[in-house]
Amino acid sequence: MTWQSCNTAKYVSSRPVKKINLILFDEPETRGNLLPFTFSRPVVDIRIGILTIREKWERLTGVSSSTLTEKYLSEKFTLKTAASNLLVNAAILPDQKIWKAIHSLKENELLLKNSTLIAAAGKETGLKNILKRYRKISYPHDFNLLQQLPDIFSLNEKALTDDFLLVTKGRNSQPLDKSNQLIGKNIFIEKGAKISSSILNTTTGPIYIGKDAEVMEGSMIRGPFALCEHAVVKMGAKIYGATTIGPHSKVAGEVNNSVLFGYSNKSHDGFLGNSVIGEWCNLGADTNNSNLKNNYAPVKLWHYPSESFRDTGLQFCGLFMGDHSKCGINTMFNTGTVVGFSSNIFGAGFPRNFIPSFSWGGASGISVYALDKALETAERVLQRRNIPLTETEKKIWKHLFEQTKKIK
Repeated sequence: MTWQSCNTAKYVSSRPVKKINLILFDEPETRGNLLPFTFSRPVVDIRIGILTIREKWERLTGVSSSTLTEKYLSEKFTLKTAASNLLVNAAILPDQKIWKAIHSLKENELLLKNSTLIAAAGKETGLKNILKRYRKISYPHDFNLLQQLPDIFSLNEKALTDDFLLVTKGRNSQPLDKSNQLIGKNIFIEKGAKISSSILNTTTGPIYIGKDAEVMEGSMIRGPFALCEHAVVKMGAKIYGATTIGPHSKVAGEVNNSVLFGYSNKSHDGFLGNSVIGEWCNLGADTNNSNLKNNYAPVKLWHYPSESFRDTGLQFCGLFMGDHSKCGINTMFNTGTVVGFSSNIFGAGFPRNFIPSFSWGGASGISVYALDKALETAERVLQRRNIPLTETEKKIWKHLFEQTKKIK
């Protein structure tokens, strides 16, 4: 559960920034809609495009941020208050236009688009009090906002293209090795990256290769695509945009319009499409997910707040796997499957399309993945990257385990 930038280059907003205390807040309804990924992180630490939402805001504004989120996460993701604060909705994907409107807010003013609270300026940090007491200003323009799980892959093309411009502005790419075939010109390669004997097509969107990342020989990649720092595309992979492979992740086989947050592996053949994979996940060899129903009907998806399946209205919708979940070899995931936090799925057949957190098993039956065993596995996995599982994080795990008992 570590969040790391794909790119170390500093970006500073071209607009002068007044001294602000930037707080990125979780709107409760949106946070619930984005479970299981918000079990272990605030909304703002979701990766979409090249960067996390937090990294986008900090690069755009030129200031660091703190977080207003659920109490059980607040020890890890702390809140820093000041005499005057600038609160910004963590689910918004920023652009210069919306930042200009936010930056223009005066004390005790808030910015709204219909019923969505965009931002507020003032001493208050309680969202209900802000809505009651502050002067309301309507924002007239459209913007991108994460509202449901599929938005992460559906908006990834726009986010990736915007991030590409953000992190490469005014900088020069490293040269592409001549063993590769490049179609188009819209590629950026960071220092230490290696690409060998691969086909890279940028006519459908940009390709970004992060610091010390590697694309092994025989890979075919069609943009928009981001390979974040220290991530690897293994030999012969076939990747369609818009796809993001987060830091320290490995992918192989066929991947289409998917996002891996970081430290997760799909290291073997198999298909992953229209999907989102959290951190510290592992997909066993020849794991496949369905992203289209046999009858071409819209896909229904588990919705945590209502504890029911909801129609997404999407024809293509795949797998959503929360942090620290894993599956065995030859696992088959049905269309629109949601896997919670720290589950272990294995065995023949299709498991059900909602698998709660701390589940152990598959189609033949599911039992509880004991907390002590789950923590032992997590510690071993993190130790391979020389990352400790802190006592603060263990408290989060214990909270999630107790909460999961209510829905099993």
